[in-house]
Amino acid sequence: MQLRRSDVLDGAMAILDKYGLADLTMRRLATSLGVQPGALYWHFPNKQTLLGAMADRILVGVDGPVTSERWDDGIAELAHRLRDALLSHRDGAELVAATYASRMTSNLAREGFVGAGVRAGLPRPYAELAAYTLLYFVLGHTVDEQSRAQMEAVGALTRTPASPDTETAADLGSDQDLLDGDPRVRFDFGLALFIDGMRARAGLPATRA
Repeated sequence: MQLRRSDVLDGAMAILDKYGLADLTMRRLATSLGVQPGALYWHFPNKQTLLGAMADRILVGVDGPVTSERWDDGIAELAHRLRDALLSHRDGAELVAATYASRMTSNLAREGFVGAGVRAGLPRPYAELAAYTLLYFVLGHTVDEQSRAQMEAVGALTRTPASPDTETAADLGSDQDLLDGDPRVRFDFGLALFIDGMRARAGLPATRA
């Protein structure tokens, strides 16, 4: 049977989910498909283009229209949609972060953030910068979240004794408690800070109607 581009992409995604990004090599992929490595390059000229296609596969639907009518709700919707997509595959955030850095993904999630910023009243240059900032926040948070989950799965994490005698510890718990808690809580807190900052930059009221 002739090897198709979709076969190569499917095989690469299977290796990613089973073994992780570090173990995804062109040689391993070729072996899993029962072909010589050179056969892969008919469909992807190099590994970077393959990773770009994998990122686009992971991000399918992320750049779709938002259902929220408010700009701030739209940003939150897009951010959560992006995080959920990254978490749907092992090392998804690390892979997508790498392809964004190399400009190999064609997904337009960032442009959705730009549009929300413009609707908030930001001049487009500020909206562009805000979109990059939010994109980096989502990617960075989710890379850390996935890495921590994998370390926890293999028993590589150890707890640090808490410091209950500080005001911060009394109010919020220790840093370790925050790290061991629900990562979505940390994500939502950071996202709310970002949206509040955009609201302040645009000169909008601090409280929502």
